[in-house]
Amino acid sequence: MLAGLKKKRTSDSPVPEELSERFRRDPRFKRAFEALTPGRQRGYLYYFAAAKQSATRTARIEKAMSAILEGRGFLERR
Repeated sequence: MLAGLKKKRTSDSPVPEELSERFRRDPRFKRAFEALTPGRQRGYLYYFAAAKQSATRTARIEKAMSAILEGRGFLERR
């Protein structure tokens, strides 16, 4: 590994409260998210967390649910 570079881990990314709440209400969705590769998980976590308002984060999660359930990454959505 190059000096000074640190490998990013999915566990280092903050999980928005709205996503945690969705996981509690929908175990199937949580399993689908956990089945994604770490890079795909990070992509979604960054996208969800980038929204400043809770309503926007919730809308982004709802919009991405079908892609996550199909196992597609953030950039692979149709």
